[in-house]
Amino acid sequence: MIEVRDLTKRYGATTAVDSLSFTVHPGRVTGFLGPNGAGKSTTLRMILGLHAPTSGSVTVSGRPFGELPRGLRHVGALLDAADVHGGRTARAHLGILARSNRIPRARVEELLEEVGLAGAARRRIGGFSLGMRQRLGIAAALLGDPPVLLFDEPLNGLDPEGVKWLRGLFRRLAAQGRTVFVSSHLMSEMEHTADDLVVVGRGSLIAAESLSAFAARGTRASVTVGTPSAAALSALLLAEGAAVEPEEGGLLTVTGLSAARIGDIALDHRLPLHQLTTRTASLEEAFMELTADSVEYLAGEAR
Repeated sequence: MIEVRDLTKRYGATTAVDSLSFTVHPGRVTGFLGPNGAGKSTTLRMILGLHAPTSGSVTVSGRPFGELPRGLRHVGALLDAADVHGGRTARAHLGILARSNRIPRARVEELLEEVGLAGAARRRIGGFSLGMRQRLGIAAALLGDPPVLLFDEPLNGLDPEGVKWLRGLFRRLAAQGRTVFVSSHLMSEMEHTADDLVVVGRGSLIAAESLSAFAARGTRASVTVGTPSAAALSALLLAEGAAVEPEEGGLLTVTGLSAARIGDIALDHRLPLHQLTTRTASLEEAFMELTADSVEYLAGEAR
């Protein structure tokens, strides 16, 4: 378990993290989301003791990370896949980490096989692609078989097979009772992978809840309507205050009214319905809506 309490980090006049509090539970995959500059990477570094908080506290399994002996046995982390000596081989890199944490050498070979790098074990890391470096970083995080795992943008550079593999790995780790905390910009992947979300903006907490609860907070739910009387029904729905957009195939997308209310209106006016489907907001739509005021850099807009 990771517990963050009133965590604050200031750099001069800039507040990167502002009184942040949340808990990451074991047995769950928790997504860590926020716009660029939201304070995600700073928070992850404070969890690992790489940055000292200005105030507040963060503990892993009840203790500050710096107090845990042989850290890789307690927490595995991938923060930057490029932060590795390019002149070493993959096997040597993992071997050094294993030796420093008293981890059996056999674990290195096991993980090289698991992450798909057994055939590249003797190659120098400087010649690796980004995807290969990510796999090596994941292997390093798993090396000590830790109960807590942190990943910062682990999907960068992975091909579709790699993304599928990593998605399954996160689920397996959580099913084993581990705490899995994943920072990512890929909403579609978080939608398929995460159980819970911690969402931040400008260093402050926006939400800490289940993925389904967060997505439900988006107001962009809509109803897809199929009817041969589209023009007549559109006029009635507009009169009720709904927004109506015609779609291909003669369908209507309606926002502002529930499916039940649309059905009642059609019935009252004896208009046939061939389709009436509610579509809730996607994770990406909910995220964009709820973090709109927290975006630091807006493309295409003068600042």
